[in-house]
Amino acid sequence: MNIADLFKKKTVFSFEVFPPKKESGVETIYKTLEELKQLNPDFISVTYGARGVGVANATTVDLCSKIKNEYGIETIAHLTCLYNTKEDIDSILEELKEKGIDNILALRGDVNPNFELKHDFRYASELTEYIMSKNMGFNVSGGCYPEVHQEAESMIADIKNLKKKIDAGTDHLISQLFFDNNAFYDFIEKVRIAGIDVPIEAGIMPVTNKKQIERMVSMCGASIPAKLSKVLQRFGDNPEAMRDAGISYAIDQIIDLVANGVEGIHIYTMNDPYIAGKITKSVESIIKN
Repeated sequence: MNIADLFKKKTVFSFEVFPPKKESGVETIYKTLEELKQLNPDFISVTYGARGVGVANATTVDLCSKIKNEYGIETIAHLTCLYNTKEDIDSILEELKEKGIDNILALRGDVNPNFELKHDFRYASELTEYIMSKNMGFNVSGGCYPEVHQEAESMIADIKNLKKKIDAGTDHLISQLFFDNNAFYDFIEKVRIAGIDVPIEAGIMPVTNKKQIERMVSMCGASIPAKLSKVLQRFGDNPEAMRDAGISYAIDQIIDLVANGVEGIHIYTMNDPYIAGKITKSVESIIKN
């Protein structure tokens, strides 16, 4: 199934998980998937775990296969290109096809000084174009930044680059996390004016501790609105209170987004089924409305 087709009938609700970095985490991620399955998401995306970095028997492809073929839930496999050659990509595409995975989230990937940079692909748009040129029947999704990619010269430049992804074949977008809904609405208005008309899901990450938000803000440049800043100041030193306050903030975001006609909600679960469950139970009637 093409993920983009889901948006024709409903507000889409989906999750993201990541492969464990250590062998000891394999059973944990399987338990997480079992619990997420009970929440009936429209699809689950799996972040890219490069071989040699992740665990051989719990890679992105393996987890996607389990999600789709054992749990009967549609899935998207993340695929980055900075550290992959065309031959690497060919091998991964063959493995995805063999496992029946139809959807790929094509990403550039973050610069990592610990790995050797390849030169076959510089941008996600180039990876998307290459995947589409293979004519293997894949559907390609992409990422987008409501508050501008940190390496982009400007919002205009960022949207121009996003349009290149769409022109290359991307038919569905998932946004980077954000905490200010107004920033997302402003972004949507601008990309629609630019002629980008594919479905766009709002990426939501519940804030559960101070260190988490500091790390994520430094990585993606998301702004902290006054309301969330007050939550951090009041509850940041109390882990349980911060977790519950962060879940509540995410729920408020989702309610506002759905009320304003968002096409989909994508929850960055951080492999925590408790948080995903709390949010899902609170918004499922709203999503289905």
